[in-house]
Amino acid sequence: QWVYNILEKKAEADRIVHENPDPSNGFVMVPDLKWNQNQLDDLYLIALVHRREIKSLRDLTAEHLPLLRNVLQEGKEAIVKRFGVPSSQLRIYLHYQPSYYHLHVHFTALGYDAPGSSVERAHLLADVIDNLAMDSMYYQKRALTFPLRADEALFKKFQEAGKV
Repeated sequence: QWVYNILEKKAEADRIVHENPDPSNGFVMVPDLKWNQNQLDDLYLIALVHRREIKSLRDLTAEHLPLLRNVLQEGKEAIVKRFGVPSSQLRIYLHYQPSYYHLHVHFTALGYDAPGSSVERAHLLADVIDNLAMDSMYYQKRALTFPLRADEALFKKFQEAGKV
């Protein structure tokens, strides 16, 4: 609901850094709640896509390339314009598994060791775009490794199924 409230401007409308209102290829960019916006060393923004049917990386196909390219290009431009941070100093990625199932993209300062920015969980948006350009069904076919904490419900399900 938090995501939908932002997209509908019922919450955090004053925090929007950039918006592309296109219902198919647009998104809203807001500072992540982990970033206090006082310094750029730990810059952290989230781009929330308007399309509600895309839940995670697994849902993406080549059909979504215009959306993903918009997020990448416009997100970088908005950060340079608003914060003066060049794209060469950004890490732009998606999580798998995500913390919530509405497609969103993380933009963090390259030097900031953001939670979940490690290789086990983060998939660089530029790589995602390249993979989908090569194979539209890449993320439906590919095995995706991801870490789980021992106290997570999904880990317990894997244990019960004898997969751990």
